Amino acid sequence: MRVCNVEKLVVPINEGNQIKYYVHNEELFNILHETHLSIGHGGRSRMEHELNIKYKNITREAIMLYLNLCESCQKKGSTIKKGLVVKPIISKEMNSRCQIDLIDMQAQPDGNYKFILVYQDHLTKFVNLRPLSNKRAEEVAYVLLDIFTTFGAPAILQSDNGREFSNKIVEELCSMWKDLKIVHGKPRHSQSQGSVERANQDIENMLGTWLEDNKTKKWSEGIKFVQFMKNRSFHHGIKSSPYEAMFGSRAKIGLNNCVLPMHVVEKLKTEEDLEKALNTIEEKESKEKNKEGNEVIVEENEENYNSEDALSSRKLSIQIKRNESVQNLEKQANKMKFLSERRFCEGNIGDSVKIKIPDVDRARSDLRSILAVIISMEDGNYKLGTTKGKLQHYYSRNQFTICKEKFVSVDEVPDIQLSLREAARLFSNLGGQGYDRCTCVQKCETRRCKCKAAGILCNSKCHSGNTCKNK
Repeated sequence: MRVCNVEKLVVPINEGNQIKYYVHNEELFNILHETHLSIGHGGRSRMEHELNIKYKNITREAIMLYLNLCESCQKKGSTIKKGLVVKPIISKEMNSRCQIDLIDMQAQPDGNYKFILVYQDHLTKFVNLRPLSNKRAEEVAYVLLDIFTTFGAPAILQSDNGREFSNKIVEELCSMWKDLKIVHGKPRHSQSQGSVERANQDIENMLGTWLEDNKTKKWSEGIKFVQFMKNRSFHHGIKSSPYEAMFGSRAKIGLNNCVLPMHVVEKLKTEEDLEKALNTIEEKESKEKNKEGNEVIVEENEENYNSEDALSSRKLSIQIKRNESVQNLEKQANKMKFLSERRFCEGNIGDSVKIKIPDVDRARSDLRSILAVIISMEDGNYKLGTTKGKLQHYYSRNQFTICKEKFVSVDEVPDIQLSLREAARLFSNLGGQGYDRCTCVQKCETRRCKCKAAGILCNSKCHSGNTCKNK
């Protein structure tokens, strides 16, 4: 096709078809750039749709290469949210390490109860739940003492509520039980105490469905049933239920686990009724076999197990289950570490990275991240710099995302120390700081109101449902 004395290669035209041009290498970048700006820095799918309307031979690889080179798109893109797995915790024995955590229910108190204590054995994943009226160390220790005198005390008691909190609990326990000697675990971030954190989520979900099914608000009673449901459910980490790992057999719920059908179980009242129903099943089976003419040879080898044999069999079953739990936890830990290392690969000096800006330090229309470069490394931590200066703190691998292309070089970083908040403000289009908000309980009519004093109207982040005259 000739347009203004310039020949263009086009796709063969049929009636009703739109003209599509073939693009030369020399003009490819300009077309990608203009299209990208026209759709407001849209992503891959939007660019493909827009380009396919007019052009024929622009590939997805070319689009992705351009997007990786776009500095603004790197800043607005999201960062990886999952944490870095450095050294997963693996317990070899039951009660070697136990974790405790508190679920805050102060907004929905049940009488005097305002918290739920979650106590989990790290190997078997067996959970104990108890309601608490407060989270003072004295009450937590009193409840833990009840659990310890039933299941035994662990060697290490781990909590993510802080070292002082754990210290007080251990001191209270030892003062109540003179023979007890345990140590508190290292204070860990909630992400590294992931097992009990995930248990908390399951417990909250199970409790919510139990309350809805039973049309009640008595969650202090519901956690008893939630505890049993949680312990009899399959756990993907140990490849069995916590109840099986703890006791070596499946959890039983009375006659619901027997071979009898439910309509028969519902009619049973006494032990004689149960024996009669079981004998009926045996007689029915033997009659059916005789009718078919099959030769039934019954060899009754009744072994009179004494109590020692029964205990030995149960101990063996429990030990097998716990050994399987250890193996499965090791497999899960290795998988987590492998995926983490693949997701958060090692950075090198000179690599460009993007760092997420906290929401409170970001204006509404600012981009999500700032671009930086790795200046130095020390013990697995990274020193980063921007074109505005060096960031004060060291960063771990999960706190930034390595860019495929280089946007900032080490030579561009001035010898100035600044915080991430200061850097975000310097890179901001609108001066940083996302929004102001007040917490007034009055009607925001005077200059005591932070928003009114600043000459702005209150927004949805302010004082929730209180009456406001500054909207």
